[in-house]
Amino acid sequence: MRVDVHQHIWTQPLLDHLSRRRTLPLVERNHGLVVLHSACERPYVIDVDAEAPDRRGALMHADGLDLGIVAISSPIGIEALPRGEAVELIEAHLAGSEALPGEFARWGPIALDELDPIDVDSMLDRGCVGISLPAGALAGRDRLELVGGLLERIAAHHVPLFVHPGPAPGARTPCEPLGEPLWWRALTDYVAQMQAAWLTFAAFGRREFPELTVIFALLAGCAPLHSERLAARGGPQIELRDPLTYYETSSYGPSAIEALSRRVGERQLVYGSDRPVLEPAHSGRDRALQSSAAALFATMGAVA
Repeated sequence: MRVDVHQHIWTQPLLDHLSRRRTLPLVERNHGLVVLHSACERPYVIDVDAEAPDRRGALMHADGLDLGIVAISSPIGIEALPRGEAVELIEAHLAGSEALPGEFARWGPIALDELDPIDVDSMLDRGCVGISLPAGALAGRDRLELVGGLLERIAAHHVPLFVHPGPAPGARTPCEPLGEPLWWRALTDYVAQMQAAWLTFAAFGRREFPELTVIFALLAGCAPLHSERLAARGGPQIELRDPLTYYETSSYGPSAIEALSRRVGERQLVYGSDRPVLEPAHSGRDRALQSSAAALFATMGAVA
């Protein structure tokens, strides 16, 4: 099999629920346009026709993929909302993604307010192949402690955790999104969030959760490449070739992928495209990375 571990999709149930909201995040429909508004992000126009299940399935086949795993879009902040609001939007996301063709699987998102580890069981009972968390939920020892029960539950089920850029509840990020280039957040906040999550887990979390399989999106912001600086600054020694820590490659090309594979081991890299946010970046290793992703999930019994 060839697997893409990182896709998103805007389904009608989720768009309908976002359209009824009066506080961020929300969707505005105006003159045929569907526009997503969220805190500290530029408005994002959603091509609803392109998100139709048959068209997304056709793209999967065109990319030569057998399976695409869909995640909620954590940067818009759904998981960090007050629990009732978060659960309502998560349910809408799942309802839409469960109606997708068999070429798609899904990550199970978790409401972070009034965190309940039983939510892990609920997501897996619904057929999710693993659990997703926004990176902000792991960024710092205090955050790690808050989600500790959740991580224990994920490890006990022997399913992977997917860490994606996104805020934790109560996060305060000064921002003027309308004055920023479209690429600004992706190169600043997203990278910093992933680096903080990786550093927290590598320095403190791994010894507390030795059996947890973790996949960090976007190569964890290339955080392992900063291990020499970590040592120079008096940080702890980190096992860079941790066999249960994986790095998804979306938005990076041959140079970054080669550099990271030398640090963490080639087998620890898995393919992700970040569709429809991005067109897939071609690294020259796509087939091998897709096969590595399939092998990981097959080993964990998540896909046949």
